[in-house]
Amino acid sequence: MSVIAKEEIVAKIVEIAERVAEPEGIEIVEVNLLGAGRGRLLRIFIDRNPSGIDRNTSGIDQPQESSSEPSGERPHGVTHADCEFISQQVGTILDIEDVIPGDSYTLEVSSPGLERKLSKARDFERFVGQKAKVVLREPVENQRSWVGKLAGFSQGVIALEIAALEPAAGRVIHFPLDQVQKANLKFDW
Repeated sequence: MSVIAKEEIVAKIVEIAERVAEPEGIEIVEVNLLGAGRGRLLRIFIDRNPSGIDRNTSGIDQPQESSSEPSGERPHGVTHADCEFISQQVGTILDIEDVIPGDSYTLEVSSPGLERKLSKARDFERFVGQKAKVVLREPVENQRSWVGKLAGFSQGVIALEIAALEPAAGRVIHFPLDQVQKANLKFDW
């Protein structure tokens, strides 16, 4: 399978997955199609959409409710039931529409984890205030790898408050999104 054909298949899978996930308040974070033949593996990473909208069984959008959260917001993160729902619904559509050529594939649906990948503009907007590690394509101040708190995102430019010792603590560096080679949230264990 050519790279172009694989990209087209992944784009179709993303379109199907988003169509299924969006009404349920679920975000498709990333889709990976790996391997070939019987060893083909399709991974779909999902997260809860922070908008706070969930669709009930009647199909009417309603704010999510939670008795355990004082603010009335649903806890962030996906559940096993969310993964099962996406797996069953998306898997069925993929099989009916025969999107993935070949005999078989393995479908895995999971959370992106605490240290989730950041790649889209909406990721950097959503996680402002969170600690992140960013690796740049070109150095800024003679450094490509930075750890700090996402301080903002505006017009395609990321602001990162660097995690350094005094007197540099609190200093903010700026770089365009297209300069990011790799980025992910950092969890303080």
